[in-house]
Amino acid sequence: MAHSHDLSRLIKAIWEGDEAAFRDLYEATQSRLFNTALTYVRNREDAEEITQDVFIEVYRSAGAFKEESSVMTWLYRIVVNKSLDFIKHKKRQKRFSFLTSLFDANTGEAVYEPVDFVHPGVTLENKENAAILFRAVDKLAPKQKTAYILTRVEGLSNIEAADVMGTSVGAVESLCQRANENLKKQLGGWYKSAKP
Repeated sequence: MAHSHDLSRLIKAIWEGDEAAFRDLYEATQSRLFNTALTYVRNREDAEEITQDVFIEVYRSAGAFKEESSVMTWLYRIVVNKSLDFIKHKKRQKRFSFLTSLFDANTGEAVYEPVDFVHPGVTLENKENAAILFRAVDKLAPKQKTAYILTRVEGLSNIEAADVMGTSVGAVESLCQRANENLKKQLGGWYKSAKP
């Protein structure tokens, strides 16, 4: 995870009220955090909302940042938690308003799942494959999903992912193994050729 020293300097400056430092941190990390959120919610507007929430939290709690983990680890931890909370909240909303959730509140048009969703960090032969893979990833248990996203999509090492998730490297390895098994069950042999 790059520029850890520079980023922690920015966090200190943000805590001291330096707005330019906040802008610099935003520019340096926003696209990675947005991509992570996008992997969870697969909707640009929702991912933008989550990313904004992450930076609001960073602004509020810069003083709580502990030097023992890297800034990117801390930021990933926030974006993962915000994304999982967002999904939980959305599911609750859907249960209560199933009919209205079928339609976009702003346009009144039917909401459909975009088959052309592509995570910026994913290279697959075609967009449809990405949509199929991410639909399957969606069905994983939250911890498996997070371990898979951090290691396979974001490219973090198992050690970094363990730090983000507040768990052991062994736990991350077994979560990834279970995620792989579940994806194979869902997608069969096709899964082997469809890894991000």
